Amino acid sequence: MNLSTPEQIAASRKANLDTAYGLATKVVEGIEKLAELNLKTIQSTLAETRQNALKVFSVKDPQEGLALQAALVAPTAEKVQSYSRQLFEIMSATQGEFAQVAQTQYEAYHRRVQTLVEDVARSAPAGSEAAISGWKSAMGATHALVESLQKTSHQAVQVAGSSFDAVATAASKTARRTAEQASAGTRR
Repeated sequence: MNLSTPEQIAASRKANLDTAYGLATKVVEGIEKLAELNLKTIQSTLAETRQNALKVFSVKDPQEGLALQAALVAPTAEKVQSYSRQLFEIMSATQGEFAQVAQTQYEAYHRRVQTLVEDVARSAPAGSEAAISGWKSAMGATHALVESLQKTSHQAVQVAGSSFDAVATAASKTARRTAEQASAGTRR
């Protein structure tokens, strides 16, 4: 029994090259998005830092300086939260692309193995039904395990995103509350 023809091998190599190229493209796209996010963050941070420095230089007394400092805390925390959220989205999207490719590759591999087992079963000698059945059962269990791991991984990413949102929101509220308390304390 010939398992692969030269044409099948060439097609498989081409498919692997296409997959590798597709993954490389996704990595480059992710890096491009990350670079764009960082560039925008740097530009806005520089502009805001200049504005804040000008405000600090115009402060007349220490109380006004403390109030200004407190007023800058909450917006900074919110900007860090926004940056972190966008970073998480870029990383999740890139990871999702890799997971999709892995899923597609696994499904193709699973189909090839099933076809191989069926071919072997058709040409197997009498009395080997139990071995073939065990092989099919092991394949089914492996397939179920992979699907379960994929679902668990997807759920973990969703939980991480939700947890990130909850922590970021709590941190933002705390920063805002701290700024308000500091501002109220300087007015007394």
